[in-house]
Amino acid sequence: MAAALGYDGVEVMVWTDAVSQDAGALRGLAAHYGVPVLSVHSPCLLVTQRVWSSDPWERLRRSAVLAESLDAPTVVVHPPFTWQRDYARTFADGIGKLGAEHSGVRFAVENMYPVRMAGREFVPYMPGWDPTDTGYDAYTLDLSHCAASHSDSLEMADRMGAELAHVHLGDGTGEGRDEHLVPGRGTQPCGELLASLSGRGFTGSVAVEVSTRRAKSRADREGDLREALEFARQHLAAPTPVDAHSPR
Repeated sequence: MAAALGYDGVEVMVWTDAVSQDAGALRGLAAHYGVPVLSVHSPCLLVTQRVWSSDPWERLRRSAVLAESLDAPTVVVHPPFTWQRDYARTFADGIGKLGAEHSGVRFAVENMYPVRMAGREFVPYMPGWDPTDTGYDAYTLDLSHCAASHSDSLEMADRMGAELAHVHLGDGTGEGRDEHLVPGRGTQPCGELLASLSGRGFTGSVAVEVSTRRAKSRADREGDLREALEFARQHLAAPTPVDAHSPR
């Protein structure tokens, strides 16, 4: 589908699906369709805690090896869960060491969001959902997560600064959940953020991350993904200067 719609590449989410874990299979698919893998999302979600290993460091190491074998420069990783205390305690230093060992790969830590349930709010990540509070060598900016955390993606990009390495392009309405809407259908300044990337010196990739679960047909799914691609190309082609100190 990515090839048919004209996408430049894909991000692979390492999942329970065996193909997502297999470098040879992925290389074969990339060659067959002419669509390279440009980023790898490590298996750090709640439902992928047993993929490859129960050790989160081993999962990150294998993600880096997979990315290297695919010539993908970026590994996306989430902050540790609150119950991963030992992992969280050494996460910042450990990410730095892994980056030094796999110098061709950047571990880009993604901004997350608080979880709101039954009128209550809690943060399932340690030390928090905003990685800029800690500081890392590289970041992934997720616009849908910005909406869920009631953040502004432009301000988040300002905080990430020159370490902004990767973008997950989606949208949201600020309902407090991760909506992954087609960009332009929510309240985030998606177009303005994309147009600002060249002025920020951004050299990474932009991965469309939209949910098509509710699409009633393949044609509807393709329509949403085509609209997202056209939105991205339109706004990436219209760069605007960035002044972090000017009012939005």
